Parts: sequence; C-alpha cells; structure tokens
Amino acid sequence: MLSISRACTAEDFTIGSELCKAFGAWDAEACRDYGIPSEVVVAFFHGEGDDALAAKYSLDDAPFLLARWHGEPAGCIALEPFDEIAAEIHKFYVASPFRGRGIGRALMQAILAEAIKGPRSMLLVHTTVYMRSAVTLYEAFGFARCRPFRDIPDAIRQTEVFMSRPIRAARDDSH
Repeated sequence: MLSISRACTAEDFTIGSELCKAFGAWDAEACRDYGIPSEVVVAFFHGEGDDALAAKYSLDDAPFLLARWHGEPAGCIALEPFDEIAAEIHKFYVASPFRGRGIGRALMQAILAEAIKGPRSMLLVHTTVYMRSAVTLYEAFGFARCRPFRDIPDAIRQTEVFMSRPIRAARDDSH
C-alpha cells in the first residue's frame, strides 16, 4: 500500500535525507557514462543534509513529500519557490526496489496538488538526459523543454534538461 505525506518531523527529514543520499549516489554513478566527474554532480546537486533539508522544506510554500510502500521509505519529491512567478520541483527520487509501482506518478500528482495551493503560476524542473524515466514522466504531466533558468557548470552543461509548465494546467491532470 502506498502512502504519501509531507515531511514534518526530524525523523521524516532524516528519512528524506537518506533517500536524497541514495539519489546522489545513483546520480554520481550515472553521470560517469557521460564523462562527468561525480564530485561535480554531488557538489552541485546533492550537498544537503537533514538539517538543511528541514530548514529549506519546512516552510508552507516548500513541501517535501515522502512516499512509503507498506510503511517502508520508497521515494520523495519537493517543491521550492524559484521566484515570484515560479516554483521548482526538486529531490524527485524513487528507490530502485520500489520502481515500477506507480510511485513516481503518485508523487508527481501529490506535488502538483501542493503547487496549486500556492500563489505561483509556473512549475520548473531541472533534470538530466540520463534520467530518461523522469523526463518521460515530466512530459506525461505536461512539462516541455525550456531555456535554462540557472547557470550550470560547463562540466555538466551537455547533459542538463530544463522543463516548465503552467501550474494551472495541473488542475486538469487526471493521470
């Protein structure tokens, strides 16, 4: 049975941090096939620990969601304000033993429901070409490639994918 809840306690953020560390390890390994030093990816995307996650994602407009499969931590996703108009999806990860069960889709639905509650009108995603399943899922939820919305190190520029979609379209998602 799948449950998704907002991280609220220190224990929740510790679980979230462990999922993010697993995501970072996977990312560091996957980037090597593209000639990218793993330390660049880890430093740029995966440097936050429990306390930093809790500080960043304890605000009303910055939810960090945890997915559990039969009580076991299975995945996570977060939403953070980017600017006055947009919010950005971060920390989207489903642990390998839990993939193929619809958890990623359920996490996307849950974070879109959170985005609708906020004042922003646009959602942003920054991902990579080697995260093919994530790109496919984002596209299924109406995201389209867009111009880069942040500076990135030259060492990873060739693999980065930037996507966006209007939040208001989230009301029409029936995935």
